[in-house]
Order: sequence, then structure tokens, then C-alpha cells
Amino acid sequence: MNKEKLAAKKGTCLRKNDFRNLIISINKNRLNSILIINGASFLTENILNSDLIVKPNNFYMIINNGNKYLEIEYDQDITEHKVIYYPYKFENLEKKNFSQAIFIKNYKVPDGYIDVLPKWYSFKFMYPEYNLIFIRPGFGLSIQVHRLRKENWEILDGNPIVISGNSVYYFVEKGSIFCNNLNTYHSIVNPNSDPNKFVMLKERWDGHFDEKDIVRIFNPNQYYD
Repeated sequence: MNKEKLAAKKGTCLRKNDFRNLIISINKNRLNSILIINGASFLTENILNSDLIVKPNNFYMIINNGNKYLEIEYDQDITEHKVIYYPYKFENLEKKNFSQAIFIKNYKVPDGYIDVLPKWYSFKFMYPEYNLIFIRPGFGLSIQVHRLRKENWEILDGNPIVISGNSVYYFVEKGSIFCNNLNTYHSIVNPNSDPNKFVMLKERWDGHFDEKDIVRIFNPNQYYD
């Protein structure tokens, strides 16, 4: 595949480049309507053609943040590039929310939670001072920002891919901590293929916590509050 047509508000797969530089071409008039993962960088503004050169073995992904189709051209066939995350792999899956009993049975979930938030791709136990979040294999949380709070994430299990600000971290280890400041992009992806290998993280916040304080920039799961 040398060309890709991307619908509005959709993203490509997150892929790993091979041993050559990969040059991606996008109409220069559309560069202000895309988001790019290129290696360890998450680029959201002032994007240049030079930002579309992917070095050997780097990961890359394009998100169409505009309202029209986007034409993407690659200077080589990318079909052999390894797919790390396909946002729409389970798009037609029945959206059946998880039961908290599953997690209580399989994980040492501490007592004292005051509420839960079940979804088909994640589950959240809410405590007075933190949240415990489980993310399903093959899924990612939306890329989002908060206006009223900043968040600190501690990775407890699962080696996820984390977007925090303008940086991307791959297959991070247990105990890793990320600070997501006010109005900064953040997301987390579970790239595991084992259906039982959930990413688990502890989320603390500073400011006013409100579940509706979310601006979703990229929302592949089509979850709306």
C-alpha cells in the first residue's frame, strides 16, 4: 500500500517502520488539520513536511483532525510494516460493558471504592483520592485534554504505549509515572494481543475532578459522556 484515504476524525494504524526512511506526503494545505505520531514525538501544530519523514524502526501514525477526507501517500509499500495498534479492529464488536466481578476476581482490587465506571474497552474503580483503571487488550483511551485538572498516572501492569504532552513512550515498565498537565494531550494504548493482559494504572489528580471534564481530540471507541 502506497496510498491511504483517511476519513475525517479517523486515524491510521500505529505502525513500525522498517530499515529505510519513510517519506509521507500530505497536501501542504492540510498539514494544519492533522496530528502525527513520529517516533517519540506527538506533533499537533506547526507541522512541516520534514516532520513526515519517519526514521528506520520508528513508529508512526496519522490522525485526520479535519472535517474532510485526507489523502496520504507513502514513498514505499507499507503493507509489511508491523501494525502495533489498529484503532478500529473491534469497531463492529458488541459494546457490552464489563462487570466489576471480573476484575475483583482476577486482580487484587482494594476495598473502599465509592463508584465504578464500566465500559466495553475499560473499567474504572473510583476511590476518594485516586482511580484504578483497567484497559482492554487492543484498545486505547481517546486522546484527550482536561480543563480543570491535571493527572498523574502510575503504570501498575501491562506495558502500555503512553501519550503525554508531545511525547510518546512505548511499552513502558511497571512503576513508570507520567504527569499530564492542564490542557495537554494524553492517552494510553494497550498493545497486548493476549486477551487477558489488561493494562492497569493508578490515576491521581490535582484540581477539580469531573468525569465530564474531557475534550476528546481523537475518539476511536466513539464513547460519549
